[in-house]
Amino acid sequence: MLTRRHIRVKVMQSIYALSQSHSDQVDKELKFINMSIANMHDLHVLTLDLFVKLSEYGQNQIELSQKKYLATSADKNPNKKFVQNAIIRHLAENEDLKDAVHDRNLNDWELNDEYIRVIFEAMQESDLYKKYMADTETGYEKDRAFAAKLFSEIIAPNEKLYEFYEDQKLTWIDDLPVVNTLILKSIKQAKQGKERIFLSELYKDEEDKAFVRDLFRKTVLNDEMLTAEIQGKTPNWDKDRIANLDLILLKMAICEFLKFPSIPAKVTINEYIELAKEYSTSKSSMFVNGILDKLIKEYKKENKLNKIGRGLM
Repeated sequence: MLTRRHIRVKVMQSIYALSQSHSDQVDKELKFINMSIANMHDLHVLTLDLFVKLSEYGQNQIELSQKKYLATSADKNPNKKFVQNAIIRHLAENEDLKDAVHDRNLNDWELNDEYIRVIFEAMQESDLYKKYMADTETGYEKDRAFAAKLFSEIIAPNEKLYEFYEDQKLTWIDDLPVVNTLILKSIKQAKQGKERIFLSELYKDEEDKAFVRDLFRKTVLNDEMLTAEIQGKTPNWDKDRIANLDLILLKMAICEFLKFPSIPAKVTINEYIELAKEYSTSKSSMFVNGILDKLIKEYKKENKLNKIGRGLM
């Protein structure tokens, strides 16, 4: 679930927070990173559970219509295509998802059911929903295509839902693009009878889990050495003129060069250029690229790159 890039973002954010608070409580900040990552998992669970709650809301609306005193023919014989959607039924019957909702006490939709109503009504008013419900042809592929478009066109862009997530957890807005991409990918890759486990593991493997801890601790605890590596490589920039975030990105990248032998240098450079583009100033990516390129040439010349395996230079 959690990509290396998102791990780097989490570490970057925590190092920045540590630098702003002038704190030396490394272990405390590491606990915050782990809590932030656990909260990201909660966001994943909660968003998947939203599909289930929409289906339950739709079923409840059907039952209420059938109980009308003057129920119409349409009320008595409702179109159940949405509540019987194969993808949504799979989520509703997914025991891992049920356990995660229960174990993490994620009762947000029960406490804030107005968001379910708002999204359900937005879905009902959409051409996507009307066309899907009117289509007499049924099948797994059509259900999957509808579920994917329902998420990408109605659920994910919903402003009220965005505001809700923003109010619930400070870090969720940064996590949302990653979680949304993962969910959409899972829906599109689902196959009948061989549905992917929508609720994936938080980390791909133990190595990624250790990478969170090691990148944070090694960058923070080697700050003096990493700062010294940068000095002299920025002749046109005083230390005070370099954006704080750029310094953090450079230190993290240099730490990967020198302390993580299994990560190819090219991967490190590309990753931190992209992070600079996304999170720092308009000129940061060029600045970071220039410094890292200069350093990598120097390290190769001095044989300081201790990379393991072929093609890692």
